[in-house]
Amino acid sequence: MVKSVATLLGIAQDGGVPQAGCIESCCMNQFGGPTRHRNPVALGFTAVDGSRHLFEASRTLSDQLRIWSNSDGGQLNRIDSLWITHSHLGHIDGLLQFGPEAWGVKEIPLYASESMIQLINESPNLSHLFTNGHLIPMPFIDGKEIQLGPGFSITPLRVPHRDELTDTFAFLINTNSTKLLFLPDHDSWDETLSLYSQKDPRSWFQSLFVDIVLLDATFWSGDELDGNARNIGHPVVEETLELLGRRAPSDPRIIFFHFNHTNPLLDESSAETAKVRAMGWEVARQPMTFTL
Repeated sequence: MVKSVATLLGIAQDGGVPQAGCIESCCMNQFGGPTRHRNPVALGFTAVDGSRHLFEASRTLSDQLRIWSNSDGGQLNRIDSLWITHSHLGHIDGLLQFGPEAWGVKEIPLYASESMIQLINESPNLSHLFTNGHLIPMPFIDGKEIQLGPGFSITPLRVPHRDELTDTFAFLINTNSTKLLFLPDHDSWDETLSLYSQKDPRSWFQSLFVDIVLLDATFWSGDELDGNARNIGHPVVEETLELLGRRAPSDPRIIFFHFNHTNPLLDESSAETAKVRAMGWEVARQPMTFTL
């Protein structure tokens, strides 16, 4: 039986790894040095009908397309839709690669919120992507399921996150057999759970009937970035683990991703990675594939 496949094309926070200006061991030596890069977060979804849907527009687009093609056997130069969670750096800094200076695509649907579409329309550097027909704006509505083809759909879910320019969304990818939640960014569990009237992450995931969660793990602790990590937003992994506890048989797979360059989960041999796995959860690696 033919199945859909999701491929994790990047696992890093917006700055990637190594991060510009970083000369610490986390970028220079500890995680494999300059030959072992981590792309900013992106996900490729190949549906049962062969259509290919990309989540996030990273500056490492060309490498991500190569990873995706190696994973699903699809064409390097084909995607059928593009989905954007929000307007922060690593999620949109590859948009111009769809224009005439680079790929020069024609009429690829861009699914984004009204505020994201408006931002592109009002940006002199980006608006030509719409006016010249490279991307076709497809504004979505919070919580409204979008049927893309036989047996699969995507539902955008609003989440609170430093919305200076646009609002922020997670995406629920639904096939006939599996649901995957793509949640690279949100500010805090208190705000997100309050928005959905849930008491803890586990109850929220259960209410969505998800099987796989790709979950914001930007920082391991508030001690990162000289103690400023908590001021940036994102619940730290230590807190998330405390709220989750150990995985039960009825729990979804939770894969932590969207790592800042300072996050010790980037290190395969770290005590932090071992702790996550000992509790039954997973740490993202680039690439990973998920059969839906």
